[in-house]
Amino acid sequence: MGNLVKIALRNLLRYRRRTLLTTSLIAIGVIFVLLFVAVTGSFKNMMIAETTDSMLGHLQVHRKGYVASIENLPLNLNLKGGALTRLEQMLDQRPEIEAWSPRLKFGAMFSTFVETTNIRLNGIDPGREAATVPLLAARLLEGEPLLSPGQIWVPELLARGMKVGVGDTVVVVATNQDGSVNGRQLVVAGILESATGPGGRDGYLHFDDAAAILRLPEREVSEIAIRLRDFKQLSTLAAELESLLAQELNQQGRPIYELHTWEKLSPFYNIARMIEVMTFFVKLMLIAIVLVSIMNVMIMAVYERIREIGTMAAIGTLPGRILAMFMLEGFSLGVVGAISGGLLGLLLVGVLNLAGITYDFGRRQGLILQAEIAWSELALISVIVIIGAVLASLQPAFKASRLDPIKALRHV
Repeated sequence: MGNLVKIALRNLLRYRRRTLLTTSLIAIGVIFVLLFVAVTGSFKNMMIAETTDSMLGHLQVHRKGYVASIENLPLNLNLKGGALTRLEQMLDQRPEIEAWSPRLKFGAMFSTFVETTNIRLNGIDPGREAATVPLLAARLLEGEPLLSPGQIWVPELLARGMKVGVGDTVVVVATNQDGSVNGRQLVVAGILESATGPGGRDGYLHFDDAAAILRLPEREVSEIAIRLRDFKQLSTLAAELESLLAQELNQQGRPIYELHTWEKLSPFYNIARMIEVMTFFVKLMLIAIVLVSIMNVMIMAVYERIREIGTMAAIGTLPGRILAMFMLEGFSLGVVGAISGGLLGLLLVGVLNLAGITYDFGRRQGLILQAEIAWSELALISVIVIIGAVLASLQPAFKASRLDPIKALRHV
């Protein structure tokens, strides 16, 4: 095998210009794929962070059946009593969970004493909510970043339509579970930027105010939003929590809770999947570039070295060794192209980060591009290139191994 490797490398060095051009083309393909993956990955991560850290959280737990009826914000499907206590204790015992926040969601009438409209409201614990969705306060266009009892944050579209500003007094009226109606005066403490997706047009008030408006006899919540210490553990922890929650059954023997990741709650997940699909097709293009480049070189190598191949076959070289020699040449081209392209790609990703390129996302301005490549992604791209190189050299190598020595020696 060692001799075959030496012969393969020697043959590549005999045609240095062609070898250099081929490896350069492969390296350029690897570089562009790495840059594309790094930049689109940065946009994708930013988009996920904007969604999870400003509204949803990484995970949400509800009472079974709540999400199916979430448009109606059903009060009769809130978590309360022992079920709520056990859930909170379970979350406190998980070291992977950084923070969790209880929310009390309900529909209400919003009045400025002149005009009235409907609104979706979230009763929150300000401290817990800030720890669970740290970018919520960044959505404030104006007003106080800390919500106190007696105050309300109003979504921008509603504030604009109702001509409401910070410091104005408004009335919130809601129907309780027993069908009675109750209202409460609140002071507008902030105007929230509206966002796409669930919760993007919701208002916020203190949890105590929400409980008082609904006249709750005991503490209950509509959902609990969860933030993880490591977002990469989302799938693993979600599966573990789902298994634990499935063990909690009601008197009818049915599950009490249901757990959803942000992916199941946000339309932005479809956009993230589209980015992944685009990345997949770019990788396919890389494979095509490698296949065409290597196959072209190997076909030319076989054509130019027919007499040499015939001589090797005539002195007793087995077809399998000839096949291996040409495949090693393709393998070598793939390895050199993958390594050089990978190193240059990492260098260019570092240069992009040092350049401090900024862009805007909605009203969030000055976001800094943070391109990065996971080592697993780099390894996958390199393996794809090398495998593609070997496969591309297979047909020319097979042809070389099957040449008739007599006809090959007569070739001019």
